[in-house]
Amino acid sequence: MIIAVDGPTASGKGTIARALAAHFGLPHLDTGLLYRAAGRQVALAGGDPDCEADALAACAFPDDLLQDPELRSETTGGLASRVSIHPAVRESLYQRQRAFALQPGGAVLDGRDIGTVIAPEADAKLFVTASVGARAKRRFLEMADSGRAANLGEVAADLAARDERDRSRRHAPLRAAADAMPLDTSDMTAEQAVAAAIALVEDRLRS
Repeated sequence: MIIAVDGPTASGKGTIARALAAHFGLPHLDTGLLYRAAGRQVALAGGDPDCEADALAACAFPDDLLQDPELRSETTGGLASRVSIHPAVRESLYQRQRAFALQPGGAVLDGRDIGTVIAPEADAKLFVTASVGARAKRRFLEMADSGRAANLGEVAADLAARDERDRSRRHAPLRAAADAMPLDTSDMTAEQAVAAAIALVEDRLRS
């Protein structure tokens, strides 16, 4: 069984995907972490994330980079969005994601193109959204809790810019699959969002 969870940054898709994996006893992959690692590697190598050759070279990042806490930073998130527009980068990381999805027993994957590109045959697909305002507030509070300085307006502007890059890129843009179930978490707590997601997936699996 494959469950695809797509949506923009800070929509709650990661929390939902982890909860679905625990509920159904499946392994989980945050595919965005792969792009964050590539973006981080570009920075570490002194490369240009807007240069396809530099971004592609960064896809050979060491596995231990996936444990780097800097991957969760806003700076690295922006770098990930920039390297992800390159077709060569997406192709390089595609096989890794595809193999995870097709492992025996299935898996839960979250990202931006799981239901449309990585696992279009997924048994259940969710497209998780939330307003920019709600997402900015969540990200701002996360950053404050971790002791990182942040400006709410700047966080909102960064999310909006990232959304535009993700939706307008030529290859594998952020969009809902035709058969994806929409879930707007703008006015939901994390617990409510998880409960709604589980109910939607269980209903789809029964149909």
